Amino acid sequence: MRHGVGTGVRIALGLCLVAAGAQAQRGRGRPDFSQMLGDPNSYYTPPDFRGNEPYDGRFTFARIKYRGFAHFSREGPGWSHDYPRSESHLMRIMRDVTSIRPFIEDGPRMGGVIVALDSPELFKYPVSYLSEPGGWFPNEKEIAGFRDYLLKGGFIIVDDFGGMSDWANFTAQLQRALPKAQLVQLTGKEPIFDAFFKIDLNIIQRTYRGSPVYFGVYEDNDPRKRLILVANYNNDIGEYWEFSDQGFAPVPLSNEAYKIGVNYLVYALTH
Repeated sequence: MRHGVGTGVRIALGLCLVAAGAQAQRGRGRPDFSQMLGDPNSYYTPPDFRGNEPYDGRFTFARIKYRGFAHFSREGPGWSHDYPRSESHLMRIMRDVTSIRPFIEDGPRMGGVIVALDSPELFKYPVSYLSEPGGWFPNEKEIAGFRDYLLKGGFIIVDDFGGMSDWANFTAQLQRALPKAQLVQLTGKEPIFDAFFKIDLNIIQRTYRGSPVYFGVYEDNDPRKRLILVANYNNDIGEYWEFSDQGFAPVPLSNEAYKIGVNYLVYALTH
């Protein structure tokens, strides 16, 4: 992997910013409001989903899906927000600034895969991403899959909290899976913030969500062991990834979101 101090200012390389009126959580086309009343035991299918790329050993971004239609917007339920542009942009950055050669696109398939927590397929992907956990109400099989994935070496990025109610639901579901797990506020001095880029959490004092705070869960609650989960409270780095080519946010905010994403992935793949 290539490390370079100057890379940070070029982190949006290939995603040239143009002025646009993009706004948070706005997708393309009209929403299918019938989905809002859909079966809470069924999965939503994003209109851009063209099936998962068959696993071939390459690093592939894995997005976790959950049942139901909570937090429904033009982009579908909360778990599918920012798909697939978010992961597609991040994977291009990973390709350009590291030696990792991730899956980016193959014909109509792009960005990554979508996997359920109770699917054996999840264990093929060492890093996964869960968006808007306020709408996440897993059944017992999903809780078991969530627990096994973390304890067997998986790493989960939890992103896009809408407020305290989202946080309360996330912590409740985490306790179901790992009753002894302790969420620890991260200070910025942890190895994950120096895994590739040197990240100063004090640079970004405020996002459109509020003042960002980062939490982690350590294996066996031991800070000397690996982080198995990170949660970005008052932040939505996936949205900065998605709209980095549309002028949605100032360049420094998008750059920091990419740097955090790269560090999360590099840390997870090396610990």
